[in-house]
Amino acid sequence: MKMSDAAADGDKSLGSKIFEVYTKTANAATTLFPLWTVLFTAIALKKPSTFDFFTTEYFTAALAALMLSMGITLTPQDFVEVTKEPSSVLMQFSLCYGMMPGLAFVLGKAFGLEAGLLAGMVLVGSINGGQASNLCTYIAKGNVALSVLMTTATTVGAILMTPFLCKTILGAVVPVDAAGIAKSTIQVVLAPIAIGMTANKFFPKIVKAILPFAPVVGVVSTCLLVASAVAQVAEPILGAGMNLQIPVLLLHLVGGIVGYWLPKLTGFGEVKSRTMAIETSMKSSAFGFLLAKLHFGDYIARVPSAVSVVWMALTGSLLAVVWRYIPVKEDE
Repeated sequence: MKMSDAAADGDKSLGSKIFEVYTKTANAATTLFPLWTVLFTAIALKKPSTFDFFTTEYFTAALAALMLSMGITLTPQDFVEVTKEPSSVLMQFSLCYGMMPGLAFVLGKAFGLEAGLLAGMVLVGSINGGQASNLCTYIAKGNVALSVLMTTATTVGAILMTPFLCKTILGAVVPVDAAGIAKSTIQVVLAPIAIGMTANKFFPKIVKAILPFAPVVGVVSTCLLVASAVAQVAEPILGAGMNLQIPVLLLHLVGGIVGYWLPKLTGFGEVKSRTMAIETSMKSSAFGFLLAKLHFGDYIARVPSAVSVVWMALTGSLLAVVWRYIPVKEDE
């Protein structure tokens, strides 16, 4: 009996050591998120056919996996707490649909972009927050429940805000498939989050066992999503000069900086400010590309969204990794 106990202890010790190695490796891999983003982007630009296998079905599944990996970290109580302070959601909504479209227009004009590129630039600024922001918020030690709520709010808001802003700023009407957006929001965002939260509530032991794998699943899903989007529009991205690359980069970078400091200076805490910064910086560029493709007559109007896919993911992941190693005070 004693020998079997000793063997069990030895097995447990070996299992613990293996898990410890995995945890360290996973943390390192998550920290290198920006590097993986660049690497996958480079492969997609160099050889777009590499990601031909990643069809629409896989694209949707990867988004769902990303949301599920975040959902298992949440509980219904997280959302209850968030809804008690709607000011955070309203602040981020105004940043998304107030500051960002204006910033996009100013940057486009400042860099002398032609009409088609300016239209595409404004479109990027006028779309909803991207789902990858939820992962970056998790990495940055932000408020994931708040991030999900903000993403959902801006996604639903896009039904009205995106066409309104494009018509107001550009004088062009951008039709938006309201039913399609609602359906996609339920399938890709709300349903996986709900499943993850349900599992967390009713099967806590199972969730606890798989929780350490959530960040890795999120990183892999995001990298594949970025690479797939880039591969589909590799030629226009390569053809875009620095005159477009720089303003698109600045849109996401300045958006993140303002998205952090404006809430911070108006009384919001560190965690909420980080969450709003990432949510503001990371736009749903793939959705912007689709709208430009379907509803803008000028082909070059879709190029800013294609460029934005790269800079959005890179900016958001860099912010996330930097904040990951900056401690948050307990009272924040």
